[in-house]
Amino acid sequence: MASSASPSRAMTMLDRTDREILALLQADCTVSMADLAEAVHLGTTACWRRVQKLQDSGVIRRRVALLDARLLNVGLTVFVTVRAAQHSAAWTAGFQAAMAAIEEVVDVHRVSGDSDYLLRVVVPDMQSLERFIVDHLAKIPGVAKIRSSFALKQVRYKTALPLHDGLR
Repeated sequence: MASSASPSRAMTMLDRTDREILALLQADCTVSMADLAEAVHLGTTACWRRVQKLQDSGVIRRRVALLDARLLNVGLTVFVTVRAAQHSAAWTAGFQAAMAAIEEVVDVHRVSGDSDYLLRVVVPDMQSLERFIVDHLAKIPGVAKIRSSFALKQVRYKTALPLHDGLR
């Protein structure tokens, strides 16, 4: 749901209880409302209202299940940098739409520095990565350079965002 409150305004409205609710939901979004309410010392209805408010404001964007990439045969994580030959609004929109349509691309970031985009791609193996590059990236007009780095070991993986008391 879209919110009329700006993101910075929504963040300043969070109190300690909101942050506790968010921390618990980030750890396990399947927690029952009764258990969540008990953990934050609220009644179930009051807790439900807070969760609804967090959803309506856009702070909670959605609730998802985290899957094991290895068990789903997409255990090779590759970070791909892309440099564009052009930077027109039309090219940028087309590139971003193309990336959104490719299932193996799980993150796309517009970045500064030598590259224009950083992609996180998950594939089963090197042959799949080669197919991804040849069949998708290399076919996009205006892509000047593609570089890949492979994750040798995942040292840390976390989806929970930091929830500080002194939000700015």
